[in-house]
Amino acid sequence: MNKLSGSCMCGSIQYQVKGDLREVIGCHCHLCRKSSGHFTAATATHPDSLTLLKRGGLKWYRSSAAAQRGFCCRCGSSLFWKPDHGNHISIFAGSIDGGSKLTLTSHICAQEKGDYYLIQDIPAH
Repeated sequence: MNKLSGSCMCGSIQYQVKGDLREVIGCHCHLCRKSSGHFTAATATHPDSLTLLKRGGLKWYRSSAAAQRGFCCRCGSSLFWKPDHGNHISIFAGSIDGGSKLTLTSHICAQEKGDYYLIQDIPAH
């Protein structure tokens, strides 16, 4: 069983994941690009596997009709993407503390990617 921890930049939000994590997917949709300043790279887990140890600055923003984004209102770190169906919660891979042993395996929404970079490492969907 995986056990990882993560946090925002200032430490106001800290979390722990106990359970399986999906491999990392790069999302190039316009909403991910707006929220992160580039594309996002996220893993995911079942919501019951995620425990918030500290939630001091956690705020949720409804970014679309289907999902919310969790971020730190103190330092601005983007941490989570939570679809309304509740089957999983995405965790931004860069917020994981230490090594994750996860791999970026695919890209989604590549047709919305920025025009200033190429996707060359793995296939885009």
